[in-house]
Amino acid sequence: MAEVRPATGENGVGSRAIRVGTRRSQLARIQTDSVVEMLREFYPDLCFEIVAMSTTGDKILDTALSKIGEKSLFTKELENALERNEVDLVVHSLKDLPTSLPPGFTIGAICNVIGTSSLRRAAQLKKKFPQLEFRDIRGNLNTRLKKLDEKEDFSAIILAAAGLKRMGWENRIGQLLSPEDCLYAVGQGALAVEVRAKDQETLNMVSALQDGETVLCCIAERAFMKRLEGGCSVPVAVNTMLKDGQLYLTGAVYSLDGSDSLKETMQTSVNYPHRNEDGPNDDVQHVGITAKNVPGQAQEAAENLGIELASLLLSKGAKHILSVARQLNDAC
Repeated sequence: MAEVRPATGENGVGSRAIRVGTRRSQLARIQTDSVVEMLREFYPDLCFEIVAMSTTGDKILDTALSKIGEKSLFTKELENALERNEVDLVVHSLKDLPTSLPPGFTIGAICNVIGTSSLRRAAQLKKKFPQLEFRDIRGNLNTRLKKLDEKEDFSAIILAAAGLKRMGWENRIGQLLSPEDCLYAVGQGALAVEVRAKDQETLNMVSALQDGETVLCCIAERAFMKRLEGGCSVPVAVNTMLKDGQLYLTGAVYSLDGSDSLKETMQTSVNYPHRNEDGPNDDVQHVGITAKNVPGQAQEAAENLGIELASLLLSKGAKHILSVARQLNDAC
C-alpha cells in the first residue's frame, strides 16, 4: 500500500491537490520534501500530497544492482502509478532513470541533489589503489552506515557526499574524493521530476523548478551514456562543468578491475539566447528531458557534445572495454 501524507499549501487546502510520488527511503523523502517546498513557494494556493511507495530496488537488498539486470529498479513502480494517474509527478534521483524513458513520459524539471554508482567508483579506485579490496554493499544510507559501524567487513565505505549533507550527517565524512580521484555517475547530484508528457498543466508547473545549468550538464551526460549504450552493469563515469558559456564534458570508461580505461574531454559553446516562441518545438525532448526555460540551441549543443565525446571513445576502443566488463560482470 502507498503511504499518503498531506502537504498543504501556505493557505491550507489549495484549489487543486497535486499528488507527488516518491520512494519510501528517508533520503528520497527528504529530496521529495525539498521539491514540494519549492513548488509551494511558486504555488502557495495549491495542496500537495506525497505518495510514498517501495520499488524493486528497495526490496532486493542482497544482490548488487549491477547483477539484477533490471533497467528501472527504482522507477518502475513510480512510473506505473504515474501512468495510472494515481500521481501527477514523480521525484527521482536522475541517475536512476534510463536514458530512454517509457513512451508518454518526460523529465519536466531537473534540480540539484544526489546520486551514486558502485561499479564506477570501484573500477576507478582499483586503478589508483590496487592494494584495496572492494565489496558490494546495499541498502539506504542508514543501513550502509550501520553495516560499517556494527560489522568488521568494511574498513570504509564510499558514499555520495551530497546525500550525507542532506541527511545532516556531514560529521561522518572522513575524506572527499576529487574528480581526479573519482569521476561521478551520469546524472549524479541531480534530482529529476518526471511527469506525463501530455500533461501540459503539470509540465508548466514543474518547469519553474528548472535549473538551467544542471539541465545542460545532464543532457550532455545522458547523451554520452546513451551513445555508449552504458548502464549500471558497466563502469562509465563523467565530470561536467559550465564556465563562461562553454560546457566541458569529461567522460571515461573502465574495465571492472580498472586496469584498462579510456578518458577524454571535449567542450562546446552553449551561449545561446532564449527565444520566447510558441509552437510545437517548445516540448522537444533531449534524452528524455523537456526544458522549456532553457534555450533549445543550447540543449542541442549539449546533446551533441555527449554524442561526439562518446563517439570519440568508441573510436578508440571503448566498445571492447565495455563489452568485456559486461561479460565479466554477468559471469561473476
